[in-house]
Amino acid sequence: MSYVFINDSSQTSVPLLQSCIDGDLGFARRLLETGGDPNIRDNRGRTGLHLAAARGNVEICRFLHKFGADLLATDYQGNTALHMCGHVDTIQYLVSNGLKIDICNHNGSTPLVLAKRRGVNKDAIRLLEGLEEQEVKGFNRGAHSKLETMQMAENESAMESHSLLNPNLQNSEGVLSSFRTTWQEFVEDLGFWRVLLLLVVIALLSLGIAYYVSGVLPFSASHLELVH
Repeated sequence: MSYVFINDSSQTSVPLLQSCIDGDLGFARRLLETGGDPNIRDNRGRTGLHLAAARGNVEICRFLHKFGADLLATDYQGNTALHMCGHVDTIQYLVSNGLKIDICNHNGSTPLVLAKRRGVNKDAIRLLEGLEEQEVKGFNRGAHSKLETMQMAENESAMESHSLLNPNLQNSEGVLSSFRTTWQEFVEDLGFWRVLLLLVVIALLSLGIAYYVSGVLPFSASHLELVH
């Protein structure tokens, strides 16, 4: 599944961008060979590379790059072409040419987060997850000296000893950590406003059930008098 753009049909005034949308490699090639700007943008700041990557047109991505397209270009939301990818070969091409898998847009979302929200195919998701994991491991190996690694090991050993002496604390911390992680992933995947709307709906349903069972409208004046 590609990144869907509702207003892409309006890009006909920019021939190179339209060829990237349509996957017309021949037309894109003619435009570039006759001096077309490989970094021309639409009204959202998206380049041809963004539009081609969104549709998995890896051949057009290669050709744009050959003619000087900036692989690190971001649109007005801070999205790179990788943020708009949903195809394995296009992801592999962009990453192999220097695009970072953990770069965030202006909303703090990585390519993996956006791919999950769009529901792209599972192979692309697994690839992004694997690349992100490799990048994190590589960063950790380069960031810590031998002394820091030893200190980390000592701290972990001390924490493990403390946990063994306090098994109840270990269990409670593990449950809280698991719940916190699950909640953060849920909010990230669903979106903050959708979660807020869901909570409001649940609250209204709870009030409705309470009224149905008791026959008393919650927070009504008569109900408050009974409470007093």
